[in-house]
Amino acid sequence: MPDAVMIFAAGFGTRMGDLTRSRPKPLIPVAGVPLIDRALEIAADIPRRVVNAHYLHDQITTHLAGRDVALSVEWPEILETGGGLRHALPLLRAGPVFTLNSDAVWRGPNPLDCLREAWRPGMQALLLLVRPENARGYTRGGDFGLKGDGRLTRGGPFIYTGAQIIRTEGLSEIPDKAFSLNLLWDRMAGEGGLFGLAYDGLWCDVGHPEGIHEAERMLR
Repeated sequence: MPDAVMIFAAGFGTRMGDLTRSRPKPLIPVAGVPLIDRALEIAADIPRRVVNAHYLHDQITTHLAGRDVALSVEWPEILETGGGLRHALPLLRAGPVFTLNSDAVWRGPNPLDCLREAWRPGMQALLLLVRPENARGYTRGGDFGLKGDGRLTRGGPFIYTGAQIIRTEGLSEIPDKAFSLNLLWDRMAGEGGLFGLAYDGLWCDVGHPEGIHEAERMLR
């Protein structure tokens, strides 16, 4: 079982407009609680918690000071999800890890608990998905189709939430410095190791200003 989690918090938050002109998106509050604190609470029982940072990373560093959280600063360039995860591996250590996006709000069971209960030998990655009717604040189409045996196909109604368990060994085989985890997922899918799990609760994408209001309505 994974005993480490990577929380992605390095992005520029450009869709937030003026809200992220002088503040990184993970520090934006939803119902009075910064997004990064909500993510850390979800991962409260994970022994090793790692947060990556790039844009206005000094504010993330100050916010997390004194907590049992390791910080992986990406500088001078941002490394995207795949490069960022590989950069943080010395802090995460070997083995499968949880990942979690900081710009999401959940209502329902703990998403990492759901993944933990469904993780099985032979899986290379297990992505947590939501059906469109369980998503809030999301303006794009679906990402994956879910087969009867749990394997994923590209294209379909299910939306990726940003929460997953993933084996990291394949990261060393990708030559790019900055790259998306989509590259690793495609390799895993070709080997039959990319799986998905549908989340029964509600999930809100807080990637734009309206997402804040959607999340607060969802929580109420």
